[in-house]
Amino acid sequence: MVTPAELNRRSQLYSQLASMIAAGVPLQQSLEMASRDSSLRSSGKTIQQLLVHLREGHTFTDSMQRVKGWLPKFDIAMLSVGETTGRLDASFKLLSRYYATRAKIIRDTISGLIVTVATLHVFLLVFPITFLQELALGIVNNDYARCVPFLIEKAVVFGLLYGTVLFLIFATQGSRGERWRGFIEFFTSKIPILRKALKYLALARLASALEALNNAGVNVITSWELATNASGSARLQRAVEAYLPQVAAGVTPAEMVSAIPYFPELFHNLYQTGEVSGKLDDALARLREYYEDEGFRTLQFFTRVTNSVIYGSMAMLVAWNVIHFWMNYYGQMMQSI
Repeated sequence: MVTPAELNRRSQLYSQLASMIAAGVPLQQSLEMASRDSSLRSSGKTIQQLLVHLREGHTFTDSMQRVKGWLPKFDIAMLSVGETTGRLDASFKLLSRYYATRAKIIRDTISGLIVTVATLHVFLLVFPITFLQELALGIVNNDYARCVPFLIEKAVVFGLLYGTVLFLIFATQGSRGERWRGFIEFFTSKIPILRKALKYLALARLASALEALNNAGVNVITSWELATNASGSARLQRAVEAYLPQVAAGVTPAEMVSAIPYFPELFHNLYQTGEVSGKLDDALARLREYYEDEGFRTLQFFTRVTNSVIYGSMAMLVAWNVIHFWMNYYGQMMQSI
């Protein structure tokens, strides 16, 4: 499970490696030093596996690919570019900043949901009131059979709640296959606000990878293949792969971006300007910064809206249950009179 603590540890690892490599320490020695760092203990075993492959003569890229399930494709693409260009320190620094930002966003999201989650648990424990009444009467009268419906109902409700949460955590992990990621992307594209946030973050990852690959002098076809793979968007990857043969035939990347509906007008305009002016690196840097900021901002807004909807729904349900309870109570009193 990807938690803020795990993202912070990865950010710290990348930051440490970036500093050591920038200071002239060789990659293998930097990894050995990182593996002995007590604060990075959870990554120690993985780093040791990387070192084994490096000592066998494999490149850093091959070593990362041989250690299954540790690194997302985005990380591998960025670090592969860094190894190719001799700028591993820059790639590590970029990834460190990226994961630190992700950790902050998730931490802020969780802290914003604490009150709502606590209120939701109280609501589910108290309502329906009839089950709670039976529980209280069963305990007072030592008739524990009357408590069974309450326990069964709560087991079912909380089981469904936690089962859904665990499934969503499992489903959204970045290590899933392309088909599964495509299904999740299709599902999230139907959710207002969230679809915009995820699309912007995918565009930010694409711009980051393109910037690094362009600096490395990698050819256009390979750059777009690697960058779309690093973006994490199966839809974008399919669209670009279908268009790349036309790029190989002479169509410019700016024309491709213009022809693919996935790209917003701003992305197309800045990319085309950078391509024509010869300042594509600057354009990609601006695109990365804009879509990363807007993506995280939109994601935070989606969290606040979701929080408000859940809290408001619970408030209305509480009001309805209370009114319904007292109407039944006074109705029974009037009938007895």
